[in-house]
Amino acid sequence: MRPFAVAGLQIELNRADNTETICKEILLTKRVFPFVDMVLLAELCWFGPDVTAAPAFERTEEVMRRVAREAGVWIVGGSLYRSEGGKIFNTCPVVNPDGEVVTRYNKIYPFLPYEAGVACGDCCQVFEVPGIGKIGLSICYDMWFPETIRQMTWMGAEVILHPSMTYTIDRDAETAISRANAAMHQCYFFDLNISGMGGGLSGVYGPGGEIIHKASTAREIIVVELDFDYVRHVREKGWHGLGQVIKSYRDLDLRYPVYAEGAKASPAFRDLGPMHFHVPRKP
Repeated sequence: MRPFAVAGLQIELNRADNTETICKEILLTKRVFPFVDMVLLAELCWFGPDVTAAPAFERTEEVMRRVAREAGVWIVGGSLYRSEGGKIFNTCPVVNPDGEVVTRYNKIYPFLPYEAGVACGDCCQVFEVPGIGKIGLSICYDMWFPETIRQMTWMGAEVILHPSMTYTIDRDAETAISRANAAMHQCYFFDLNISGMGGGLSGVYGPGGEIIHKASTAREIIVVELDFDYVRHVREKGWHGLGQVIKSYRDLDLRYPVYAEGAKASPAFRDLGPMHFHVPRKP
């Protein structure tokens, strides 16, 4: 077993350009914890929830590439808004230690109505760390839809990295969903939130649903060593010899109508009416 160390930066940031601060934090983290292989950032950490910052995506990604080379780490860049084809996406770039962009993941479920006007991504993303294993990407509201996590584990993901920006009353529910996703899909689930503004409470959960770390609301650099062989053992034998969840799901091979016919085919769903886009006024 070769542990793969991931550092999640639960840091307090402004609703402005945080590029300089984030770069310093990444380099500091690598100096303090030289064994760290990957740095995970929070959702919309670079410029906050400001869609007008989308033109800065390419410049910011170049900064990530430079810092990744300098620090010799993978960077999972949280997210920032990006323009493509006349649309705005909430995008998480992944950069390897050579400064190469390995993938970009577009958030599939923007948080409506608050992300009104942000386009939906259309596919899940899993990337491979050579010699280590496969990692899936999820952004904030995505995890409320278990199909996204199921799809990524079907694609081979053994770890789900989940950048968030949450400071609302439902944060307690989100921590429960994070832990449940780890247990249901027998994977590591690393839910990283911002600090400040009522945020925090990041968590790392193991493939049995065990709590590896639960953060406070204050600033924390969360460093954990992930064991991909442990995930494979749990999936093969069950957590402490208990349920072999993925095998049970595989072996029944039941074709659920909700997937075959689509969500819009449900009369119960249609009766809910249209999406409401009322957004409270800013104080």
